Amino acid sequence: MTDLRSAVERVAHSIHRRGLTHGRTGNLAVRDGDRILVTPTGVSLADISGDALSVLDTAGRHVDGPAPTKEAFLHVAVLQARPTAQAIVHTHSVHAAALSCLADLDADEPLPPLTAYYGMRVAPLQVLPYFAPGDKAATDAVRQAATRSHALLLRNHGPVIAGADLDSALDALEELEHTAQIFFLTSGMRTAPLTSQDLAALQPQTPRETSA
Repeated sequence: MTDLRSAVERVAHSIHRRGLTHGRTGNLAVRDGDRILVTPTGVSLADISGDALSVLDTAGRHVDGPAPTKEAFLHVAVLQARPTAQAIVHTHSVHAAALSCLADLDADEPLPPLTAYYGMRVAPLQVLPYFAPGDKAATDAVRQAATRSHALLLRNHGPVIAGADLDSALDALEELEHTAQIFFLTSGMRTAPLTSQDLAALQPQTPRETSA
């Protein structure tokens, strides 16, 4: 098994073990030269095998392996929009998914920057309109939003996060989930989010897709 395939298996199992997804939801993708490795359809992340991944070309055509997740087009769109991204993680993690269901979310700042690590690993978070799972009509919206941020939140669905590698993408996803949990725990209370100056001071230390 190649290093990339074993990384997909390891991270998929870790996501399921940490309760960041449920049932057979969630999917991963990683660049492999001029191919994209994607988790297959209908398989729980707990049962992903690196030896049984779907293989797509850079246009999203299925070229080898089992049938890909129906949300493979999300991964392809993000990777096309972000040439330096190497991996994508998509889950239905509880607090981020709950955030995606709230009315009147600010599409450009759905969460206040409550922690430094949210500022370093996630912000800005872009909210997309609702599309049914697997609806390829979302492709253009995903691609456009991904040019502005590596962190997307699909309305009434969940997060899609790009990174320099799968571990970086997973770190950012966990930070989003943790911040969303803090947001709900402090709902109705006065909070002290980081200022724009605080956030700006963090950025040079953590380029999004090199050491996120």
